[in-house]
Amino acid sequence: MRISVCVKPGTKGITRLEKQEDGSYVAFLHARAHDGEANKALFELISDEFHVAKTQISIVSGAKSRQKIIEF
Repeated sequence: MRISVCVKPGTKGITRLEKQEDGSYVAFLHARAHDGEANKALFELISDEFHVAKTQISIVSGAKSRQKIIEF
């Protein structure tokens, strides 16, 4: 499965993944976009949300961007 995710690192409040009307997702993360911390937090969030192992998740495009294509 492939999903499009817009990552919002360094947000306050609850870490969450919200589905948009167009089928894409917005990920609100506490982790900052520094040394891959936001990507690690995103993998954890997707793992919990979709019940897949973190090792099955990969970034197809946008590894250093806020707009990412994730495959699992």
